[in-house]
This record gives sequence, C-alpha cells and structure tokens, in this order.
Amino acid sequence: MGTPEFAVPSLEILVENGYQVVAVITAPDKPAGRGRKITHSPVKKYALEKQIPVLQPINLKATEFTKELKSYHADLQVVVAFRMLPEIVWKMPSRGTFNLHASLLPQYRGAAPINWAIINGETETGITTFFIDEKIDTGRIILREKVELGKFETAGELHDRLMVKGSVLVLITVKAIEEDQVQTKLQKILAPHEIKIKSAPKIFKEDTRIDWEKPKQDVFNLIRGLSPYPGAYTKLIDPGNESWVIKIFKSELVDNGQDIKKHRIVPGAVLTDQKTYLYIGCGDGIIGVKEIQLEGKRRMNIAEFLRGFTITSEWNVEN
Repeated sequence: MGTPEFAVPSLEILVENGYQVVAVITAPDKPAGRGRKITHSPVKKYALEKQIPVLQPINLKATEFTKELKSYHADLQVVVAFRMLPEIVWKMPSRGTFNLHASLLPQYRGAAPINWAIINGETETGITTFFIDEKIDTGRIILREKVELGKFETAGELHDRLMVKGSVLVLITVKAIEEDQVQTKLQKILAPHEIKIKSAPKIFKEDTRIDWEKPKQDVFNLIRGLSPYPGAYTKLIDPGNESWVIKIFKSELVDNGQDIKKHRIVPGAVLTDQKTYLYIGCGDGIIGVKEIQLEGKRRMNIAEFLRGFTITSEWNVEN
C-alpha cells in the first residue's frame, strides 16, 4: 500500500527478491499538470509494468473494497507513504500490517517527518518499521535504523537517501516476519518521560513563510527543510511598496565580517551588488540567497535572477 515515488523502491525490492505481491493498493488517479491530464501514481505505474493487480479505493471502509482485498488472502500488508487505515483493513492479514516511517519513532510521528527533522536542526534521523494499530504512528516497533543528517542536506536529498535505505529495511522486516524472528518494542520504552517527543504534522502554507526576525540558522534550516517542495517563501518589496512573492530553495550562512557589519543589516533588509549576491538580514546575522524562484517563473541561481530582475539595497523583504 503506497502512492508516491518514496514507496516504489520498497515494492520493487520485494518483487525482485521473489515475494509474491498479490496486489497493490494506491491512491485514485487524478489530473495533473497544465493539461490536467489524468495520471497514475508512481506506485501504480510500477505495478502495471509488473502486471500486479491494482486497487484504488476512494473509501477504505467500503464493503466492496474490503471484500475484494480479502479475496487476495494476503499473509502480510506492507504500507509505505499511504493513508491511515481502518481497523478492518490493518487487522485483515494473518501476519499483520506494518508501516515504514521516515523517522526514528516515536520522534516525528506524522505526515512530514523528513521536512520537520531538518527544519528543527536535527543532526540525526532515521527509518522505522512498526506494526500498525488504531492510532497514527504509535504501533509496536519492529526495526529502526539511525541516519546522520548532513549540515547542508535538503529535504529532497534526505528523501532520496531514506527512500533507498527504507526499502532495504522493508525487505529485512518482511524476512524477519516470515521467519518468526520479530521481537517488537513498545514506543514508550524508547521515549522516557524526560525526552520531549517532537511531531511532524502536515505542512501548510503558513509553515513555509520565512520569519526574518528568527536567527539565521533557523532560517537556513527552514529553507533546506522545504527544498525542493513546497519551498520556503517571502515577499520582495521595492521602495514604492510594490511586492513580488519569491521562493528560496538554497541559501548560505554568511559570515558577519567587518565589511558586512558596517552595513548594519536589520532583519528583512536587503544587500546586493546587483550581479552576484543577494543578502537578507535575519535576527542575528545574514542569509545569502543562492537559488530563487519568482512566482510564475522557473527556478534559477541568484546571478541569473539578478541579471533579469533589478534589485537595489533600498529594497527589503516582508517581515
């Protein structure tokens, strides 16, 4: 059970290792792109290539769907980046239903663990397999694997790493279940009372707005934690108070040397040579913008952007 690209390697590794995948459950087809052409999910595309039956229920509790699902007599259900399952579904297989989650549970339960781990400045994260129960991401842990986080790593880069590592953990988990070698752990054992549990809720537009009053490290983490999707945004404002929405996909921490200090850049202030750099003031220093996208335009590096969009140091960003 899965929908996006993140789930494909986990399906692929099971097929390639000889497991009989009797069916794939994925999201219904939906229109995408400018032409609003109906498209298949990445998981469905792979399943069709391998001639695996595909189910695309709108309602996971519908009698028609649950009857069809039961007809496959699956021993085990594997969930990677899918919806919350009703009890009638996750309790169906004799060996249970397990989920791959992109964090070290119980930390970062929720829809966006990759993004929030980076936004919060973590130095490590990981992957976890666990048996699904009636709540979200709370079931008994099967296996966990720690992953070091790079100082400059983006959400996209971490996504791709965990996608591959996660597929291997899925395979190991399936083998362990098959051989009755699983010894699960309660999540509360892995999270003593003195440890704060951080959540990873779905990211909404208000979460992606840059607050330039915050320390530069926090701004830097927000930008890389939302790159390439959905992107951290702000508004560029000219001296006449006209504004443009921009997304920043890549930035750098600028050293507060004497040449920078003399400009006394306050939060939201802009400093540029109109050719090679665009600096923006934060609560305790400066961020250098490296990759940017003007609303309705393509993503570009800062030098290319400045060639086609004239900005002076009288400009600022919305704060």
